[in-house]
Amino acid sequence: MLILPEPIAFIWDEGNAYKNYEKHKVTAEEAEEMFLAEPYIVEDVVHSTILEYRFHALGTTRDGRKLFASYTVRNGKIRVISIRDMNKKEKQAYEKLEKNP
Repeated sequence: MLILPEPIAFIWDEGNAYKNYEKHKVTAEEAEEMFLAEPYIVEDVVHSTILEYRFHALGTTRDGRKLFASYTVRNGKIRVISIRDMNKKEKQAYEKLEKNP
């Protein structure tokens, strides 16, 4: 199971980059910042399949924006499915992880 590829690389197509900005006002650059800052990652067991594992990531940008991402790894690259600001519950979990990694 590949959680983050080495080196970290991304797949961006017009559809997923545009969708995430339009819906959540998160740019592809912000998403990449979050992944490069070593986010906390867990497997998305609900949406994973034998053919494709999915993951959730909690992390921050250089400006301190706290983001939640759903992603998969395809052909050795991260493909962001959705990325948005963390909700209250996710922020609490993230802050707890920061205190006790």
